[in-house]
Amino acid sequence: MAEAEVLHNIKFTRARGTTDEATPSMDDPIYSNISYSETQRPASNRRSGVTSERVALLVLSVLLAAAVTALGVTLHENTQTKKLQEECEAKHLSEILSKTQAYKVGQPCQPPSVRDETCPRCEDGWEPHGGKCYFFSSVKLTWIESRRQCKSMRGDLVVINSREEQRILESRVMEKMDKAEFWIGLTDSEEESEWLWVDNTRLDRSLTFWREGEPNNWNVTNPDGEDCVTMWEKDGATDLKIWFDQPCKSPHEYICEKPQKA
Repeated sequence: MAEAEVLHNIKFTRARGTTDEATPSMDDPIYSNISYSETQRPASNRRSGVTSERVALLVLSVLLAAAVTALGVTLHENTQTKKLQEECEAKHLSEILSKTQAYKVGQPCQPPSVRDETCPRCEDGWEPHGGKCYFFSSVKLTWIESRRQCKSMRGDLVVINSREEQRILESRVMEKMDKAEFWIGLTDSEEESEWLWVDNTRLDRSLTFWREGEPNNWNVTNPDGEDCVTMWEKDGATDLKIWFDQPCKSPHEYICEKPQKA
């Protein structure tokens, strides 16, 4: 608290009847200045501090109310959105099931109107057959380059596991222009005459489709011999036998495969 000096004027009146001095016609006032110190309280500062606190509290209250309101609106919107999504999914599933039940056993897994949404599919440029997707290239690469290209598309050179698969591939090879020659995923590059598929399974000798006289590892024009296999329709085929061993560095088209999407 600050101290301040306060000055007061005090008036005194002389009593009548005094004989020592001349008596005036009326009482003469006597003035005296008396000063003393008084502590002043900064009332204005105190009021200012109280006002600031009230303003801050009011602002916080307003912000809190706004936050609570916004949170309530967000929760309400999320609840409504989730409810609408669940209703939409339930309706869509009901439609698919009703169409599926009306379809006969032995026909495609779904009617055409919903097959695209529920059945396995192949990417553009790939052909579906027997649960797999096949890609027939239109460019020529070496065997190693062909396999690398298949892997870049999340597949690999084709592995033939059945006579039916060989028949499908042969029919597609015959349709290609100029009877193209396609690499498949079979090689004996690690050990001569030990034929392995690219998935590291050994060739089943009861399930082979070598052209007559193949494999012959012809090395007259290529000292490295012939360690990789192509499918090639040459002058007609007998009993699907269209496999030829070829130099792995020769450029040919190729066939990739991968599973269909679930």
